[in-house]
Amino acid sequence: MADILLLNGPNLNLLGSREPSHYGATSLEHIVASMTASAARDGHQLSALQSNAEHSLIERIHAAAGDGTGIVIINPGAFTHTSIALRDAFLAVAIPFIEVHLSNIYSREAFRKNSYFSDIAMGVVTGFGSLSYQLALRAAIETLAETEQQTKRD
Repeated sequence: MADILLLNGPNLNLLGSREPSHYGATSLEHIVASMTASAARDGHQLSALQSNAEHSLIERIHAAAGDGTGIVIINPGAFTHTSIALRDAFLAVAIPFIEVHLSNIYSREAFRKNSYFSDIAMGVVTGFGSLSYQLALRAAIETLAETEQQTKRD
């Protein structure tokens, strides 16, 4: 089974205490633990990285090209609206990814409606709080299963 990589951008380490009206009361540690357990139940290994530093996320995306990662789930945080460099990293490695947001970015400030990732992501899950992550994980697992079946047929 392919590995799943979960990436979280700036300020997401503060989940649970940061603006709970937008982001909910669930901590990132709880989200990661829940996703790790869910992935394992389906026979996948999930690894996770949260960083407030753009270069750390870019380096991890580059490394994913050679470490067995089959799909990436990313909540880029504020980098959603600013990071051409992260976008270019995804284009360079050509690993499918799902963009995730806790809040509905399209119902918030105008600048949050612009994403440098949505048009190259295989999908976007936004606005369901911590459930957004589980929905993205379910989509990732289904995608990996379809890819595996297609490989067996070919």
